[in-house]
Amino acid sequence: MALEEGARSCLLRFRHRLEQDIKPSYLMDHMISDDVLTVDEEEKIKNQSTRKDQAVALLELLLKKDNRAYISFYNALIKEEYDDLANLLHDDLPRILPEAYRSTSNGFTSHVQTVLSEGGVPQRPVVFVSRPELVNRVREKLYRLQREPGWVTVFGMAGSGKSVLAAEAVRHHELIEECFPGGIHWLSIGQLDKPDLLVKIQSLCFRLEQSLDSQSLHRPPSSLDEAKERLRFLMLRRYPRSLLILDDVWESTVLKVFDIQCRLLLTTRNRSLTDSVSGAKYEVEVESGLDENKGLEILALYTNNNPQGLPEEARSIVRECKGSPLVVSLIGALLKEKPNRWRYYLCQLQQKQFKRIRKSSSYDYDALDQAMAASIEVLPDDHRELYRDLTVIEKDVKVPAKVLSVLWDLEPEEVEDILEEFVNKSLLFVDSHHRPYLYYLHDLQLDFLEEKNRTQLESLHTKVVRQYQKHYRDGPPTSGDEECLYWIRFLTYHLAKANLSQELNSLMFSLDWVRIKAQIMGPAQLINDYVEYGPILDKENSEVRSQFQEFLSLNGHQLEQRPFPDVVQLALSQPHASEVYKQALLQAQERASTGKLYFDWLNKSSVESLSRLVIHPHQGSIYSACFSHDGAKIASCGASKTLKVFKSTSGEKLMEIQAHDEEVLCCAFSPDDRLLATCSSDRKVKVWNVERAMLLRVFEEEHEEQVNHCQFTNTTRRLLLATCSNDKILNVKLWNLNKPSSQNTMFGHFEPVNHCCFSPDDSFVSTSSNDGTVKLFQVSSANEWKTIDVRSMFTENDEEVFVKCSTWTADGKHIICAARNAVLVFDVETSDMLLEIRTSRLSMVQYCQACPTSNLLAIAFSNYAVELWDLEANKKMADLSGHLSWVQRVQFSPDGSQLLSCSDDQTVRLWETNKVHTSSAVCLKRDSDVLFNDEEIIVSAADNCNRLQVRDGRTGSVLFQSEEKPSRIRCTCMCRQPSAVVLGQEDGTVQVLEVPSGKLLATLLGHTKTVLHCQFSQNGQTLITSSEDTTIRVWRWQSGECKVLQGHKEQIRCFSLLSNSPADTRLLSWSFDGTIKVWDIESGEKLQDVEAHRGAILSCHVSPDGCLFATTSADKTAKLWYCDSWQCVHTLSGHQECVRSCRFSWDSRRLATGDDNGEIRLWSVKDGALLKICSRDGKDGMDSLHGGWVTNLHFSPDNSLLVSTGGYIKWWDVEKGEALQTFYPTGSALKRIHVSSDFSTFVTIDNIGILYILQRVA
Repeated sequence: MALEEGARSCLLRFRHRLEQDIKPSYLMDHMISDDVLTVDEEEKIKNQSTRKDQAVALLELLLKKDNRAYISFYNALIKEEYDDLANLLHDDLPRILPEAYRSTSNGFTSHVQTVLSEGGVPQRPVVFVSRPELVNRVREKLYRLQREPGWVTVFGMAGSGKSVLAAEAVRHHELIEECFPGGIHWLSIGQLDKPDLLVKIQSLCFRLEQSLDSQSLHRPPSSLDEAKERLRFLMLRRYPRSLLILDDVWESTVLKVFDIQCRLLLTTRNRSLTDSVSGAKYEVEVESGLDENKGLEILALYTNNNPQGLPEEARSIVRECKGSPLVVSLIGALLKEKPNRWRYYLCQLQQKQFKRIRKSSSYDYDALDQAMAASIEVLPDDHRELYRDLTVIEKDVKVPAKVLSVLWDLEPEEVEDILEEFVNKSLLFVDSHHRPYLYYLHDLQLDFLEEKNRTQLESLHTKVVRQYQKHYRDGPPTSGDEECLYWIRFLTYHLAKANLSQELNSLMFSLDWVRIKAQIMGPAQLINDYVEYGPILDKENSEVRSQFQEFLSLNGHQLEQRPFPDVVQLALSQPHASEVYKQALLQAQERASTGKLYFDWLNKSSVESLSRLVIHPHQGSIYSACFSHDGAKIASCGASKTLKVFKSTSGEKLMEIQAHDEEVLCCAFSPDDRLLATCSSDRKVKVWNVERAMLLRVFEEEHEEQVNHCQFTNTTRRLLLATCSNDKILNVKLWNLNKPSSQNTMFGHFEPVNHCCFSPDDSFVSTSSNDGTVKLFQVSSANEWKTIDVRSMFTENDEEVFVKCSTWTADGKHIICAARNAVLVFDVETSDMLLEIRTSRLSMVQYCQACPTSNLLAIAFSNYAVELWDLEANKKMADLSGHLSWVQRVQFSPDGSQLLSCSDDQTVRLWETNKVHTSSAVCLKRDSDVLFNDEEIIVSAADNCNRLQVRDGRTGSVLFQSEEKPSRIRCTCMCRQPSAVVLGQEDGTVQVLEVPSGKLLATLLGHTKTVLHCQFSQNGQTLITSSEDTTIRVWRWQSGECKVLQGHKEQIRCFSLLSNSPADTRLLSWSFDGTIKVWDIESGEKLQDVEAHRGAILSCHVSPDGCLFATTSADKTAKLWYCDSWQCVHTLSGHQECVRSCRFSWDSRRLATGDDNGEIRLWSVKDGALLKICSRDGKDGMDSLHGGWVTNLHFSPDNSLLVSTGGYIKWWDVEKGEALQTFYPTGSALKRIHVSSDFSTFVTIDNIGILYILQRVA
């Protein structure tokens, strides 16, 4: 059948682009395996002399082929990571026509082949034996998932063929079409830690998103919680009828990430894994591998016989193999080469010559040991040595031939021949889905090798390291291919196993290594290295290890950005004493000598805040920690299944209990501190006597799913325990400890309940659920009192809203809940939302708690942060930095003086509330003024207590601080001579104060609304102010004399003197009314009045030569005007959003404009032509180019550089329009930047009040 017209025209339309970029030889491999291209056709194309000629020939051929060829070409582009080109072809993908569905055998069609190939489902092994009874049992269970989401578990012993069985079960046309038309997606799990699991899910999300339109592509999720939410959205909304296969799952914790109400098939050795997740569950047991006839069939296939023609020893061999397909295949591969050795290999199996000293596996596989020993014995001596080297490969890791080429010092082609020999002997497996092929060992084969070579492990790993160092003596590989990925990911593993601790330290305490690994692998893997190899690194220098780990934890979200940020610039924000900062400064100084831009944050010591105490109670994530009611003790629990109690003053351990069979999800003290309650994934609730560390009660019958949270009443008046779980209906219970069963069950939620919490007076219990609601139940009657619909507050998209937790304010009048990236405050009586705290879309709120003694609220985030907010002022008061992974829980001490936080980084941190509240929160307002005087930097700004501060920018010392003002300070400016500072307030008052004495020099009354801007004249005798009351006032401030400039109809946010000459008394003003006006400030006369724009005017700037001025507006245009004639010279169009800022270059030849989409444009003043749009490379799918509006712009004196502010600060090369450097503040939404005359020092304040004094590194 001919190619569809839409597909044909798409190929023709993008033909030139495809010819320019593709490498046909890589693509043709995939197309040949899809049976749409012949070897002869490939040869003809390869005979073309250049790559481009080959591309032309391939596309010519493709235009003559059918729809299947187009689809195969599209799939090949995706597999070879030509994602941008595949996106061009996506919209015109042909519908697969009926003949493409024609079955080849047993329901296996080309359509099935395409679906499985796209989903990463492994191909059949070289020797494949059908097991129809088992396959049909798995398919029968999979058909049940057609009606509802759920889990099919295929379980059995290691080596019993579970993975092959799972892959074969989905190799069926009707099953895919009827049950899983959204596709089959395979994920190999194995024994993973959290960062590795995150990397796998990131890869899966990317795979799923790239099949959708390009708008769907997001940055990778940066935490497991975020990954779970992204996967939930993709599986439920974009691929609602698809199957996710999780192969070789070991831990129930892994399944929780995939507990997203979708359809899953998993293979595992542990049949009880799905006990910890919700949904329908079905099981298929692979009892003991192959029966005798199937074993004989495998031997027959290897030896080219029929089963009836095998010698009598064959049955005995199969019996000795104990049904293991892996062992039968090893023996079959040996017999293929030596078909007359049946009796010899039977004796080998029976003699059991190889005995393990210790068992690496939980299974006793004597037969495997004998088969492996025999298979290795027949290898040539040199190949036997090479196979021994494979002992160093980690389990569940696939290795490209190029890595082994480095290890063995052989040419890649020779290595591939050797590996093919290993594969043919079933000593190795190959994943041929990938190009290049990837090779791996079965877990049991690795167990065997590790046991056999256990005395040589250190030297084998040393060999890997030395060969790597020899091959990469000039530095690590950075190509990003499979070989590069292996070395970057596993070099630290080999160094640690080789016991090369000094070299491991040198590598991991290097900023260069951090840059390379973070860029290639992302920060999660890197942070995990510092946790995993912490004990080794700490022997050398634990302080340096924690400094690197903290740097990564605080900047992990930045290291996910693309383009990749400058790690040296990020590291310059570390404390001065940090080794990370010292290395960065040296590198910055070295690179600055070649013209590279770097900026040192001079005053960062003023915002450093450290926790008072750090406790490392558990191996594994900590899910819950709590204070005792007397504040003297802390209890913690988590993935280690233990409960521990510590002194809150010193961290000294008081008690440790092996509390549950699964992860302990929550712990809580009783109000008299005599009891501790715990709840777990094992569905049990337990109550412990704290003093005697003794179990008092177990409630194990009533919750049928994992129990997420437990809490006692706040008083002992009527002691009750509340628990909540993942049960569908009976999910909230109240327990009286004197009764064997629950006292009450609260009905109302039909989805899992994540959290329960008593009101301060114990009258109500609030429950937070995955159904998007918070419900309030009366404790006395267990009746529902009211429902707060949190889900309705998120109207921006149709994703599900899970409420993580709720907390009551001390007076019981407000309830606060956490959902997605927001914290919402509701009135308990009316259910009205009173306040909303929204965070970045890239981090999820994990937990929140209101302080029992103040207006403070603590919030825990998935991006490792803890924040303190003042609910009354709706303002962030402090950032508590230090955790190195996701923060799970926060809790205030009963007196509110301390806060604890616990995290997946295995630590509990204690913070003194007042200390972090004040030290990290010298919160200054963004409306500021700065005086640069030689080395001196003087900053004036209002603080969070509404006092005006004048500070020495370098030292942070306060030169002057006013008393607290009754009306909010909205603007400030300073004068050198006389030494004075002005503040303008919301009530219209203007005050002039002497610095540093603070003496009130003048109070200027006249404005009736907020004063928005103030500025001294050059001689300091005149003060000009503008206001929301639509007027400008010109004050002789010492005498109080005032001229009022009236004429604007809306607020005047800013104004500018037309020149710096004292003789020129003209003032330019602009307003939201769309007009510009010129005034004579001496006479008060209006000289010009021009209707400049249809929308509000947002900024204005006068050219340095005084000839022109520019205006920008909400109407998305900028305009250039003559100062003399007031005529519009050029209208500059092209911005897609409000044009927020503008600035002339110092030679008056260029104008820079910035808009609310983060875009900066450079224009020629002479003809109004667009010169450059500043680089769009950093455009993130979830963010604007500049992290927000472009609010301020400044050129360097030589006009070669431009600095801009938005969500962060960027420096640009004016000629090229390329970003040269970026500084990421702690907060965002920078309003303006003050620049020294030599363009070396930059001062700004972010939206959380942190002051930044940045100096260019020389």
